[in-house]
Amino acid sequence: MIPVTNDPSFAALSRREEGAKNDLQRDAAKLLAFYLPQYHRVKENSEWWGPGFTEWTNVARGKPNFKGHYQPHIPRDLGFYDLSHPDVMFEQAEMAKLYGLHGFCFYHYWFSGRRILERPVDNFLKTDIDLNFCLCWANENWTRTWDGDTKSVLLAQNYAEDDDAKFIESLLPYFNDKRYIRVNGKPLLVVYRAKDIPSASSSFAKWRQMAQELGFPGLHIAVVDFYDISTASEVDADALVEFPPHKFNGPGSSPDQPPALDNPEFAGSLVDYTKVVAQSLRREAPPFKLYRGIIPSWDNTARRQNTPTTLVNANPEAYGEWLRYLRAYTRQNLTSNEDNFIFINAWNEWGEGCHLEPDQKWELRYLEQTLKSAYYNEAENDLAALREGQMQKLAQIQARHQLPSDRIPTATTESIAQQLTEYQSRPHSAAAFVAARRLNQWPLLYKIARLGYRTVRRIRG
Repeated sequence: MIPVTNDPSFAALSRREEGAKNDLQRDAAKLLAFYLPQYHRVKENSEWWGPGFTEWTNVARGKPNFKGHYQPHIPRDLGFYDLSHPDVMFEQAEMAKLYGLHGFCFYHYWFSGRRILERPVDNFLKTDIDLNFCLCWANENWTRTWDGDTKSVLLAQNYAEDDDAKFIESLLPYFNDKRYIRVNGKPLLVVYRAKDIPSASSSFAKWRQMAQELGFPGLHIAVVDFYDISTASEVDADALVEFPPHKFNGPGSSPDQPPALDNPEFAGSLVDYTKVVAQSLRREAPPFKLYRGIIPSWDNTARRQNTPTTLVNANPEAYGEWLRYLRAYTRQNLTSNEDNFIFINAWNEWGEGCHLEPDQKWELRYLEQTLKSAYYNEAENDLAALREGQMQKLAQIQARHQLPSDRIPTATTESIAQQLTEYQSRPHSAAAFVAARRLNQWPLLYKIARLGYRTVRRIRG
């Protein structure tokens, strides 16, 4: 059998006249997808959530909240897999490589020496799976609200005095693996909530020193661009990692034509995917190192039926155009092949409706767009022109994919383009973020506040 190239243009190229020039180039950005390991049984989850609980338990119970709402998300090619079996990870890795991913960024759960959900990545170490990887320390508390809140804590981060040394020592088997991603020889370590560490700068300095003592030139620390941080230098990190929808779902990001709700108990947020993309396209390069981030979609209804954050208007085409722009941005602003990273949230966050893995609705289309976006022509290196062109494409895509509404006429491409042109994102207020976390501790009060906020927004138009 003759192998088929995975160049997405091969079908079109086969019809070109002999000798016709192909001016497409292959982008070199390294795509890293966050990877959730919660698809196998552990005793803690069975005790806290019920016998046999895995993330699939959440996924299967999601229900639509409005007409056209895609719930539940049901896997296709890989099925409801069990990550205690290494064969699953072989299949995932082959799929990821085929569609152009550089590696996985595994979530790593470590609580003062106690680990949980470690089996998949430990199994990965024991195999010869040919895929790069790094770790992201998910250093939030484990709680019953799925968001690191302080109420109903199941497993807490204590940040004991000797944790720095224990933590780095525990990572040595991963750092020593030849597949572990390094930047100029330094292992890449991502930290999810840097500001939660009591003295992050001091801890990072200790980590780097320990890495040197263990034979590495240092440690390349990248921290997630969470609501409470603005620059990498605040914690003496090497880079900031964009993590949409964080910071992309602020005031003004709701859809101009919201769908009619079917769930009378709904008190969540609706965010327009197209506005999220527009906000990302308009972000200028900061004076520090920023690794751009992207989401295929986002909808945590499966975890929070009545209070989710749901991105409407998400689809593979819009994702592909977004990724095409981020690749161009990265070519311009991260010119070294050592760390020209783009982070994808995520490979398999099924409970948050956020996955590249194929599902029953979109099949392989998100992965196909991931690969397709890698091929570009020289004109795409003009970021300003590309940005303007992508805005027009987004309007056309949204016009084709818009959700049905009984109350509002169908929007035209022109009206959507005008809305995107006029849309001015407003950043999240740090005070509002703190208030929301506090309210989340009391569900009834949170619901009342949310409903009041939504009412005021409707009155103001």
